[in-house]
Amino acid sequence: MPHPRCVLLPLPDHQIAAEIDGVERLRWHFGPQYPRPFFYPFLGPASGRSLTRMGHPGAQNHDHHRSIWFAHAKAFGIDFWSENTKARIEQPFWFALEDGDDEAILAVRLHWKDGHDPKPLVEQDLLAAIRPGPEKETFLEIHTTFRPVSEQFEFQKSNFGLFAVRVAKPISGFFGGGTLTSSTGAVGEPDIFGKPARWMDYSGEQPGSHREGITYYDHPSNPGHPSSWHVREDGWMCASVCMQNGRTTTRREPLTLRYLLQAHAGTLDPKRAETVFTEFAQRPGLEVVKAPTKNRQYGARRLS
Repeated sequence: MPHPRCVLLPLPDHQIAAEIDGVERLRWHFGPQYPRPFFYPFLGPASGRSLTRMGHPGAQNHDHHRSIWFAHAKAFGIDFWSENTKARIEQPFWFALEDGDDEAILAVRLHWKDGHDPKPLVEQDLLAAIRPGPEKETFLEIHTTFRPVSEQFEFQKSNFGLFAVRVAKPISGFFGGGTLTSSTGAVGEPDIFGKPARWMDYSGEQPGSHREGITYYDHPSNPGHPSSWHVREDGWMCASVCMQNGRTTTRREPLTLRYLLQAHAGTLDPKRAETVFTEFAQRPGLEVVKAPTKNRQYGARRLS
């Protein structure tokens, strides 16, 4: 049987590596030693170095910036953003690890806990599809659903959350001379912060004179699309779905969000980004399904 191009490889210490053509492109960390799971590294196609980093390059109080991660500063009055509280996001189990030629799909459940009650306040089902692109590009597609354990739960108005990216130091504007560009054509934090956009790009020069970056896409189905963006010249970007208004998720109508990260070579190509956005907008979402065989409990697939 031929080996698929895209493979998810479970590793020791609560990690899962995503490989394309035998080369790791991305890794998921969900160990109990961390206050929340995260993706790191997210490798650039030109340099082979991570396009993201752990923590802020110049501020000791930003260790909660964990590369690519989910969090929120005001969730039902609880701080799930900083690491100064007992609130935690934990992965109690995984649903499926699907390998394939076109993509690999990681499907897990996350529990948002306040640090006092062992029962979760919110169950987050996270599906992440890792796909190869041209010239060693990597696409990380996120489809996630937040469902409260009680009848409803509010992610309150805040710039901080829900899906954030901290870019590598050489790519950031302040520390590395990188460029932050919006789908509207605006450049730099002052002209982008708080403004709506379909996508956001952070590109710069990695060691070895390799130019590359990350384009971050907001799906048209997301509430409030196009999202307002929390961006910084120091190297981070977040489609702040709650920047203008809080979002309430209920048992009957859970909150579903979709995002796409593109690790690309070279500088931003706006026309290409618009093409990727259109394709993402038209692509079916992801879902967890009961497995058809007795040897498996669950599977993950594209919505039909």
